[in-house]
Formats: sequence, structure tokens, C-alpha cells
Amino acid sequence: MPSQNLRESRLKVAIIGAGPAGLGAAIEFNKLPFVDWTVYEKASAVREIGAGLSIQSNTWRLLESMGAAKNLKPKDFFRPADNHSVQHRNGRTGELLVSHGQPGTPESQLHARAHRAKLQNALLKEVDTKHISLSKRLIKVTRQASGRQLIEFQDGFKDEVDLVVGADGVRSVVRSFAFPDHRVSYTGRTSYRTLITSEEVARVPDVPNAVTFWQGPSQWLYTCPLGDGLFEITTMVNEPNEGGEKEKVSWGQDATVEQMTRHFKDFAPITKDILALSKDVKQYALFAGPRLESVVANGSVALVGDASHPLSGAFGNGAGFALEDVYALAASISWAYERDLNLSEGLNLFDQVRSPHYAKLYGILDEFGKTDAYVRASNFDFDGAVKVLIEQTWSQRHHWLYDYDASPLSNGSTNVPGPR
Repeated sequence: MPSQNLRESRLKVAIIGAGPAGLGAAIEFNKLPFVDWTVYEKASAVREIGAGLSIQSNTWRLLESMGAAKNLKPKDFFRPADNHSVQHRNGRTGELLVSHGQPGTPESQLHARAHRAKLQNALLKEVDTKHISLSKRLIKVTRQASGRQLIEFQDGFKDEVDLVVGADGVRSVVRSFAFPDHRVSYTGRTSYRTLITSEEVARVPDVPNAVTFWQGPSQWLYTCPLGDGLFEITTMVNEPNEGGEKEKVSWGQDATVEQMTRHFKDFAPITKDILALSKDVKQYALFAGPRLESVVANGSVALVGDASHPLSGAFGNGAGFALEDVYALAASISWAYERDLNLSEGLNLFDQVRSPHYAKLYGILDEFGKTDAYVRASNFDFDGAVKVLIEQTWSQRHHWLYDYDASPLSNGSTNVPGPR
């Protein structure tokens, strides 16, 4: 198929994974009348675990385009009354150091926080579920002489398709076959997350009704209402893998409250009171890998979402990046179809847009790494380290990525939107 004109036969697409990336891909491919698509999900139901996620302006823009924004009601998410995007506090003193606003952002696209399941369900309502195949764990992808891909699943099911879309996360099976030399590994950073009710957090006086980072020299605590009566507590800490990498689980391992709270002994009393409300704590070891030179392979494989950029949620915008990917992918294939081109040429356009974008994000991460190294090597006290980190890592100079607009692809442009 890659060597054939897209108009010569219908395009058969396998989407691996039913998270936001996979569901977004289903919505976008459903708009293309020449595509037959199926979503394959390893779980027995389409569901989402975890705590909260950010819905930035770029995410809202794509949710509107996909028809899913209407499925998110005001009670489903939290927006601060003063429309700030995020506040940063000194974790030791509780002092508010900076509050980032959102000037010029349309009201409907202001930053919000919601439980991950809310976004999942909003997308799912726009997907024809007859095209979702559950309990399908992918085990092998093989390129055939025809250029098509043979996909094989743990239950014995096999199929041959024109395009495989890897929407299967940071530890992507599709990526492991498309780029067998690429590896992800534990970063030395772990996130602990838990949800409590708004009623429970109301017992602690003066908890900010805000999107709040409580910053420390090598760790942070994040607190925020999520809407629908929920409140999230998320932490990021350094935890060397003393027991060997095999003990680390990248998604949702049970943990104790003490495992989480022991990292915050030097923090302000209010933060300890908030942490004391924790009950059901989950541990998320963060895995990441080097940047892929390309997000397509063999003229018949495309990676989207965390599969294409194993960044371990470094920018808190994974859902937005995933939806940008699938929007750009479908637009690129449509561009090729309209011009009597083949699939490989459409995938090349997709790669020309998304790979440079992720190169920029990895460049920002390199900057963050230099700042972290500088702080570790310097003799800063708690407050001095926090000041440097907020100035260098948490400034607004990288906020362009939350306003990124993928829509030029709808006009067949290969221009890459960037910092404004």
C-alpha cells in the first residue's frame, strides 16, 4: 500500500491503544471517508486511571474541533476564579512567589484541571464504539513484502493493515518494533498521587483554591481542585532505583502514605496537613527515552502521544500533545489523498511537522537539566534553590507550547508553529 496511490483502495488503519491519543485518532480518521479504522485496546474496558490532568488552550482548541469539548460540563473541571494558569509557592514558607495569568486566552480555552476519566469519557462519546476491539494485547508487528503490517495479538488474533498507529504510551509495543534500538529507562523521578474530597480538604484552614505548586529544592507538591467534588494531591520526588529497574512500575503501583510524605519533612505545616489527608496513594515511576529522529517508520507506522515522545509528562500537557499528533496525522494523510499521493508521502508530511516540534521540547528539557545540575552543584539553602528553579524552569518563556496551533496542517502547510 505505501507505494500505491491513496485513491486506489481504502486505507485500513489499526490504532493501538484507547487512551486520549487513540480515541482522538479514531475521531479524526472517522472524518476521512476513505479510511477503515479499528482501535485495539489491551484492557477489557475503555477506562482511565490516575488523578488529574491539565486541559490547556491547545487541548481545548482540539477538543472543540473534535466535538468533544461540549461533553465536558463546568462541574467536570476546575478553573480558578482569577483565571490564573498556575501559582508557585515556597514549599517551606508557603509564600506565594508567582501567579501566571493567561492574557488574551479565549474564555472557553482557559486552563482547567480535571480527572483523567472526564477527558477520556468526553472523547469516547464522539467515537463509534463498534470499531473498538477490547482485550487485545499487541505482541508483534511485522512488515510484509507488500509494505503492509501484520499485527498479532496475545489471544491469537491477526490482521494485515496499511497503517499502524502506535497510541500505546511511553512503553509502546509499536515503537519497540518500529525502532528496536530505542530504549526507555527509569529517570530517577517518581510521582505519588492521590485523590481526596473537597469536603476533606476544607478541614485544613487556608488551603488555596488554586492550581498550586509548593516548590522545594529537589521535589514539589501539587494541589488543586478537580471539579465534581474531588481534590488532587500529586508529588514529584527524586528516588534512586536502589533495588534494580525491574522493581519499578511505570503506572499505578500501590504505595503507602509514608512513602510519599517522607520527602516533605522540611515543608510548611499546611502542606503536611494536606498530605495527612491522603489514603489511597499510587506510585508512578517515570520512564523516558531519547528523542526519536522520526515519528514514522516503513511508510506504514506512525507514533502518536507518549509513544512518539517518551517525555514522562515533563510539561504537564500530554493530552494536548497527543491530540495535536492525531490531528496532524489525519490532516497529513488527507493532504496526500487530495493530491493523488501515497501513504508514505502523507506520513512524511506528518513527520516534518511533529518531529521538529518534539526536538524543541527536548531542547527545553536540556535547559531544565542544566538548571537542576546547577542547583545541585551550588550551596543554596532551601529558599535560594527554589528561587533559581522558579526563575529558570517555571517561567513563562516556554508557555508558547500551550498555545501551539496545529491547524495550518488543514491547509497542507508544512510550517511548524513555534514560540511567539
